[in-house]
Amino acid sequence: MKVLHIDSNHSILAEMLENAGFINDHDYSSTKEDILKTIDTYDGLIVRSRFPIDSTFLKAATKLKFIGRVGAGLENINLEVAQELNIFCYNAPEGNRNAVGEHALGMLLSLFNHMNRADQQVRKGIWLREENRGLELEGKTVGLIGYGNMGKSFARKLSGFDCKVIFHDLKEGLANEYASQVTLQELKDTCEVLSLHTPQTALTTNMVNAAFINSFKKNFYLINTARGKSVVIEDLVKGLEAGKVLGAGLDVLEYEKSSFTSLFENNMPVAFQKLLKTDNVILSPHVAGWTVESKFKLAEVIAHKIIKNHTA
Repeated sequence: MKVLHIDSNHSILAEMLENAGFINDHDYSSTKEDILKTIDTYDGLIVRSRFPIDSTFLKAATKLKFIGRVGAGLENINLEVAQELNIFCYNAPEGNRNAVGEHALGMLLSLFNHMNRADQQVRKGIWLREENRGLELEGKTVGLIGYGNMGKSFARKLSGFDCKVIFHDLKEGLANEYASQVTLQELKDTCEVLSLHTPQTALTTNMVNAAFINSFKKNFYLINTARGKSVVIEDLVKGLEAGKVLGAGLDVLEYEKSSFTSLFENNMPVAFQKLLKTDNVILSPHVAGWTVESKFKLAEVIAHKIIKNHTA
């Protein structure tokens, strides 16, 4: 079986496939249009996020049996068409869940202890202790929305901090030793930290808007290591200004795209300008699941899934 890799990944992926009898081709630079001309010769496709795998692409891939996405989400693949064409789609949330859990915890601890602000102040010769008095996680209630691989990983990291962890998920019966399942209303009524661990869907897009933020009983901290489009930045900024949101750790942004840096050249949204000047906000460039270890694990997970289901 021939497999086309259109994004670079850890070499273990191609090595494992080769050892299992697959033929690997790599093309990281051709345009989508050029790849379309030869995609009908391939049985498998390995992607990350280089370009959307849409209906036109899938219908041109007449031999395609599987797509492996070396990442957690599958929103860049038209899953409905893939299913119609009997193309199996694999992702690898098991590969970077630990990294995401650690990143979310790091953001939360940094916010609670004003680490970014204090670091910048000390570098400027400013020594403020009382103004940087922190909070402890012990005794706090942390609420998660979404309790799949990422949510469970974060909950497990929190288990040693003597805090209460609750979660809301559309699927029932997901509670375990690390977190209790509650209704969305109960989560809004009790949590002091909200962490998002949801895929990008019609339900989660623009989920955290003004009405959502103001529906929380307590002022709260927000952590988002999931999908940028889940949080309306303009409404988040208003929440921060009003003190309803006490701080935010954002690994993803609604503006996120390949030309993100163009925001700094022209037409930067006013809300984003304000966000950049807010010292109780921590930003990172969608790297929560992007560690040295997760690069290997993501590739390994995808290889195992393909080999298990597509070899004689």
